[in-house]
Amino acid sequence: MAITNGRNLAELASLINSDGKISAEAFSAELTASIDPTLYDSASDVPFEDAVKGTQVFVPSEGLLIKLTDSDWYSIDGSTGAAAAPTATQAQGSVSGYTSGGNAPSTVTIDKFPFAADANATDVGDLSVAGFAMTGQSSSVSGYTSGGSGRTNTVDKFPFASDGNATDVGNLTRDVHDPAGQSSNSSGYTSGGWIPSYYNDINKFSFSSDGDATDVGDLTQGRRPGSGQSSSESGYTSGGFAPPHVNTIDKFPFAADANATDVGDLTQGRYSTAGQSSVVSGYVGGGYALGGVVNTIDKFSFAADGNATDVGDLTVARFGPSGQSSTASGYSSGGHPNRFTTIDKFPFAADANATDVGDLTQGTYRAAGQQV
Repeated sequence: MAITNGRNLAELASLINSDGKISAEAFSAELTASIDPTLYDSASDVPFEDAVKGTQVFVPSEGLLIKLTDSDWYSIDGSTGAAAAPTATQAQGSVSGYTSGGNAPSTVTIDKFPFAADANATDVGDLSVAGFAMTGQSSSVSGYTSGGSGRTNTVDKFPFASDGNATDVGNLTRDVHDPAGQSSNSSGYTSGGWIPSYYNDINKFSFSSDGDATDVGDLTQGRRPGSGQSSSESGYTSGGFAPPHVNTIDKFPFAADANATDVGDLTQGRYSTAGQSSVVSGYVGGGYALGGVVNTIDKFSFAADGNATDVGDLTVARFGPSGQSSTASGYSSGGHPNRFTTIDKFPFAADANATDVGDLTQGTYRAAGQQV
């Protein structure tokens, strides 16, 4: 495969030395003139999520990493040849974030805000029925809201290509309040929830055709309202209230219908949080902890099961914000105890606090979040 300036993997492989690496000296002598890369100490330091198309980097200790014009990352280390790093899925958008429904009080509003520039949201449509405490899912072409107070088991769908109202396209397997939401490439998921019991159901519905959801597995415990995260391979449900406050991070596979397993803990038990997903990590922001409302942003790895770490703060402590994810940043919109309009943004490339980048059209909380 051609890489840059006519060079291919075989040509670059010829520069590999006896320890299976490409030396900095060889790289400099042979490639710098045509590629002019940025150097990094390790592959973990490379900002894959934040890099623009055409970016080129080199890691002397691990071989070469270069971003091709087709936006895929490849490495050469003498053994694996070319290998693609994680690429964006429907769990990260590049155009817009959405906040739908919520307690404003109970509303039908679908708000939309841009990822390319920090700005306020605009009202672009209505849900089929007012409600709050629902969850959101995103395909590549449509946003979904499912469950919620006042909405019982409804699955709504609205288009990303044009601003417009949502339509009722199916039902969950039962009425549910406060579930968490996840999205694979082909399906939307709701997990957990409440009314009148604390449920552990994992429901799944198709993105390719409108229809009802099916029960495909169970969380490790019934809970509400946790937040949802999605890698390319798995769905995650983080935190919740059982009671008492839950710190569990559950993980279930997208490739097969199966129960979730407990793969780690949040830094503190809490519920009514916002969930975001980069291509490599899940995030949990805000919520109710045992001592009250918090502004904590937790982060956990998709590559290896383990506990979350505290990596930053929202601009204000709140519970019930909705979460959205671009390819570069996580967003938390709305929240309570003051029905905030705030849209917060924090970077995926570095652990840092969030900044206030805009406002929703109305103060709301316990709304659903989507992105495209």
